[in-house]
Amino acid sequence: MTSPFTVILRRRGKPEKAGFATLDEALDHLEHELRADATQVRAHPRDEKGLGKTYTPAMQVVTRGELRGPGGLRAGIDIRGDGDAQAYTGRIRRALIEPFPREDAYAALRRQLIEEQL
Repeated sequence: MTSPFTVILRRRGKPEKAGFATLDEALDHLEHELRADATQVRAHPRDEKGLGKTYTPAMQVVTRGELRGPGGLRAGIDIRGDGDAQAYTGRIRRALIEPFPREDAYAALRRQLIEEQL
């Protein structure tokens, strides 16, 4: 039997997939993995050049954590090259989730997904 929730971590190279029975388990795993990546990236930000343009760390997505679930659920968090996290919903057309005051991207994603389930 397959797990209803799948977390896909896209780092440089091959994507890593993990299945979870509940939304909370999937969100906990996503947050744990991405916080670790954000800490590492923050320690070594760097500009990259490509196609004649310089990309600042804030413009680069270093790690993408995607959550898939029942009913077409698609959401996730991008870790930028400067270590900032940005939550979104959707797949092709991503809608950014604006965090409330004193709320980080992880809490904003959790709030949004729980509100959608109600």
